[in-house]
Amino acid sequence: MPLRHVGIDAPVHEIKAELFKALGHPVRVRLLELLVPGEQAVSALLAVTELEASHLSQHLGVLRRSGVVTARREGNSVAYQLAHPAVADLLADAKRFLLGVLDQRREALEELEELPSVQPSRRNPAGSR
Repeated sequence: MPLRHVGIDAPVHEIKAELFKALGHPVRVRLLELLVPGEQAVSALLAVTELEASHLSQHLGVLRRSGVVTARREGNSVAYQLAHPAVADLLADAKRFLLGVLDQRREALEELEELPSVQPSRRNPAGSR
């Protein structure tokens, strides 16, 4: 996977970090989600995302340079697709992870709501009796 500033002999954790940097913007994650069902033309992505063409192009460029998506030109049209099915798996795994985290937080909130209310102590101000 050709990632920006990482050589082929770089430690795996550095290569992974570069991948996560490429995925580290909400617009890029949304673009990947839109590409999960299959190839999409840039014009379709523009319509769905309502981004300016230059901004969309920048985000798609980051994803392309990171090796996460590939582009195919047909005449004046360019279409993008996920470079590998594992990208869709990565998105699905992230969703499962986040749902698990949210479920744990929900359970903790429910437990907190079940605790009896505690009245604040009424302390005398300093120097008062």
